[in-house]
Amino acid sequence: MSTPYTSSKFNSGSGTPIGSATIGGVAYRCGDCGQLNIIKGSDPVRCRHCGFRILYKIRTKRLTQYEAR
Repeated sequence: MSTPYTSSKFNSGSGTPIGSATIGGVAYRCGDCGQLNIIKGSDPVRCRHCGFRILYKIRTKRLTQYEAR
């Protein structure tokens, strides 16, 4: 097994890696305005900037590798 891949790409402005495990929430991108939203389990599923209800989960940058027989 190899070590997991870590990306050096950062979110514009905040300095945190995109798709990283943020404290207390998961990163989603708005389907309308494209803004990044951090949503916790108790938060409503809405964009904080425009109110749009369709959010896309950010894909992880971690490399996953499976063994095949």
